[in-house]
Amino acid sequence: MSLGTTTPAEWREVTDPVSGVALRQLTSYKCNSHHLYFTNPGWYDDNRRLLFGSDRGNRTNLYSMHLASGEITQLTDLNPIPPPRETEFLCVGLNPRRAEAYFWYDRDLCALDLATRELRPLWRIPDGFIRSMTNCTADGTFVCTGIYQDLSDRFPVDLLRNYIGFREIHAARPESRIMRIPVDGGEAECAWAENYWIGHINTSPTQPHLLTFCHEGPWDKVDNRIWGLDLATGKAWTIRHPEPGETVGHEYWHADGIHIGYHGRTREGRKFFGRIRYDNSDRFEVDFPSETGHIHSNDFSLVVGDGAGHIRLWRWNGTGFDGPRALAQHRSSMKIQQAHPHPRFSHDGRQVLFTSDWTGYCQIYLADLPDFAALPALT
Repeated sequence: MSLGTTTPAEWREVTDPVSGVALRQLTSYKCNSHHLYFTNPGWYDDNRRLLFGSDRGNRTNLYSMHLASGEITQLTDLNPIPPPRETEFLCVGLNPRRAEAYFWYDRDLCALDLATRELRPLWRIPDGFIRSMTNCTADGTFVCTGIYQDLSDRFPVDLLRNYIGFREIHAARPESRIMRIPVDGGEAECAWAENYWIGHINTSPTQPHLLTFCHEGPWDKVDNRIWGLDLATGKAWTIRHPEPGETVGHEYWHADGIHIGYHGRTREGRKFFGRIRYDNSDRFEVDFPSETGHIHSNDFSLVVGDGAGHIRLWRWNGTGFDGPRALAQHRSSMKIQQAHPHPRFSHDGRQVLFTSDWTGYCQIYLADLPDFAALPALT
């Protein structure tokens, strides 16, 4: 394939052996393909199209799938870049107000016009830094991203494969910055900086001045995982500060752009789902007994996770969560970041998107949600 090339649908229908749910395998090319990270929605063009990354032709590029026809269009044609700045599309940020996407290519933060496929650089990362997640503000005017000190000259670093260097980076307390870059060009602004490893820059989907970030590292070692940042004032604050021995993480915005979902575990091993407002108020947590893995929800009524080899669902009943129920066996090796299922709901909550390498390559799957009560229970 080459830039602008459109190829026919690769769809095939598979029936999950545990739940009996019909899954649509969206990609079948013999290479790794994956949807975006679960905090970054990939649907655009009024949800008619889906962005995904794929390693076709021994190159990693960004593609678009038309969800009615399955046709695939190649959106970029990029030369490979070696680690630690290799090309990957897990962390693509979509503009919610126009057909544009943002990603890193080598040292450049780039804007891609999804209609014309025109690529333009917005900002170049300073020497000595590595880039992180990108996300766009809710008004579509800024790209927000994290950068942190490149320590690969001190010890091996390969975070996409087996988290090599993960603990060492955390312990080193690298200089980190949160950058705000105008999508129409102009000066980049450092919105926050500190000597702690910062990751997971997640902008509110409804509040243009708000984002969350995390203090990255082992959950039981970080001082506080979830942080808020007001881009208008430059003020940062802790969100859901853990008690001694607790771990909290996998935070994500609910669709209202006000509440943040997460999960955690107490020192005694009790597991919980949580929801909290961005200002650290209205905290609400519910115990549950099972493994979640990565989780996502549009609100607190239905939660999806990828723990223990299954795409699992939990449903709020007014006092607690029913479930888990099995939507599908994902059977993914999770040996690289692209193979993590990272399930997430569609905007209307009627479908679940995930990735799995159970066929030997990472492929993308989409499932329509059946009646919750008809799904088999898991322990």
